[in-house]
Amino acid sequence: MLRWLVLLAVYVNSTRESGITFTQKASKTGHKYLIESTTGGVAMFDYDNDGWLDLYFTNGAELKAPMAKGAQPVKTSAAYHNRLYRNKGDGTFEDVTAKAGVAGEGYGMGVAVGDYDNDGDTDLYVTAFRRNQLYRNNGDGTFTDVTAKAGTPGGGWSSSAAFLDADNDGRLDLFVTRYVQWDFEPDLWCGARQPGYRSYCHPDQFQPIAHVLYRNKGDGTFEDVSAKSGIAAAPGKGLGVAIADFNRDGRVDIAVANDSFPQQLFVNRGGRFEEIGFDAGVAYDDDGNTFGGMGVDFQDYDNDGWPDLMVNALSVQRYALYRNRKGSFEYYSALTGIASLTRLNSGWGMKLVDYDNDGWRDVIVAQGHVMDNIQLTQPQSSYKEPLKLLRNVEGKRFAEQAAFKEPLAARGAAFGDLNNDGYPEIAVNCLDGAAVVYRHEGGPNAWVGLKLVGRKSNRDAIGAVIRAGDYTAMVSATGSYLAANDRRVVIGLGEAKQAPAMEITWPSGVKQTVTDLPLRRYTEITEAAP
Repeated sequence: MLRWLVLLAVYVNSTRESGITFTQKASKTGHKYLIESTTGGVAMFDYDNDGWLDLYFTNGAELKAPMAKGAQPVKTSAAYHNRLYRNKGDGTFEDVTAKAGVAGEGYGMGVAVGDYDNDGDTDLYVTAFRRNQLYRNNGDGTFTDVTAKAGTPGGGWSSSAAFLDADNDGRLDLFVTRYVQWDFEPDLWCGARQPGYRSYCHPDQFQPIAHVLYRNKGDGTFEDVSAKSGIAAAPGKGLGVAIADFNRDGRVDIAVANDSFPQQLFVNRGGRFEEIGFDAGVAYDDDGNTFGGMGVDFQDYDNDGWPDLMVNALSVQRYALYRNRKGSFEYYSALTGIASLTRLNSGWGMKLVDYDNDGWRDVIVAQGHVMDNIQLTQPQSSYKEPLKLLRNVEGKRFAEQAAFKEPLAARGAAFGDLNNDGYPEIAVNCLDGAAVVYRHEGGPNAWVGLKLVGRKSNRDAIGAVIRAGDYTAMVSATGSYLAANDRRVVIGLGEAKQAPAMEITWPSGVKQTVTDLPLRRYTEITEAAP
């Protein structure tokens, strides 16, 4: 009975008490510029190494219709600044944006975090329309914009991004998804020509664009290897990105959530990539249709040791769950109940995360339709929706839990342990609205937390795989939509009285076994010598 009481009251809106006052400004116009509908990223990362996760929100910029072709939106006031909030460790946050120097430029989209220079401080990459920014963490609470020096401007319409070691050389590379080839002109009119009915144009109206891969050269600069790596050979309409070693060959692979375009899976052939979404079985839904892929995650939901792929969608399309069958995938949305539970929902930020620490990854989705006037044409759909929590029933099916009530126009969502109690909080960036932070109330189940530190491998240990009995996890900050998550690994143990032995396979190939880990606390583990 206690477990069900905990489930019913598990998340509390703690935004006001936390001191988070960020409001996202999309600067909407009557012209329905497409960028107005998708912005709003968020990151959880410990920028000052004090042991507490901080929060970073991306923001829009001023749009004045009509906007000319090639125009660069500008943050004309502090209301459009991106915001960094420092976690004070007592449940509250303080705005340190000005001191840190990360207010940003232009019309912001997503955010990725990673220690690209292996100096022990987490760096920040912010995607935007036309030009992205790489902020190097100076280790003193401030950041320096090194985009020009590093050679990582992106270009076009960048959306989500991921730090990963694509070639296993011990340095984090950078993958950037891009959405479509779009500009303010031609100013297409979509929807009925009557007051209130103009709508955001469907992505079918625009051409796909190649994603970008930057290789870390180890001297503070990156090389654009999009063409030579094979990434540029498969353009898409990318919104979300997640990483995993789906075929267990020791290399990190990349999944891209595409909007009304085949979903993509880039298999890593040793620093070169091949797009195999169709052959692997993840390009389409079970009816052979494309769908509005936005948020994505790449985790093992059924504890069989193989990471599965989940991509959400717009209402009437159903969220897609692809079960990994030892390197190929099967569409499992209907068999697990996800199809029927999400038929009328529209998802953005999302995570397969064990919210109750029972040892099974659940699904949490931040929701809201892309069309702010959707109810005029689809009365059964809603523009604003509460978050959705689907509890994993022993890897066989999912059951909805009524954990959230507030309807939101949610976009990016980051997941991680803000108060270090072993249970995941959620930070949501809402389109043209106030950010929301949900605090987890905790629970009775045991857990162990791991923070890995690479030596020969990249310092963040991105790509390291941890196996604990039937449970498998890979270290990653990537996944969701326009977001960066807590890279620490929490393993839920239910009613266990002690932690099992855990085997760590580092990106370098080093294997390491750890035992006697303490329950209900985080342990830092450094990569063993080869």
